[in-house]
Amino acid sequence: MRLRRAKRNLDRQIQEFEKKDLGADLAKSGAGALIRRSRVTSISLDNDLIARLRKAGEKRGLGYQTMLKVILRENIKKY
Repeated sequence: MRLRRAKRNLDRQIQEFEKKDLGADLAKSGAGALIRRSRVTSISLDNDLIARLRKAGEKRGLGYQTMLKVILRENIKKY
């Protein structure tokens, strides 16, 4: 008997929730907004360059893609 009553109350709560339009509230709160600090991009790299990036990255404990980002950040001001 208790289970039926609890289920009925839960069903009522769900029905009430479903009736409400949360669109404006969600938009105001900024919830669900995707915050991305970087953009996905694709470039072709020669195999020897990737090997060099891997070797350099190993010294810092980084993967080759992260190593490439580090090199770009450290040297972009030169250009």
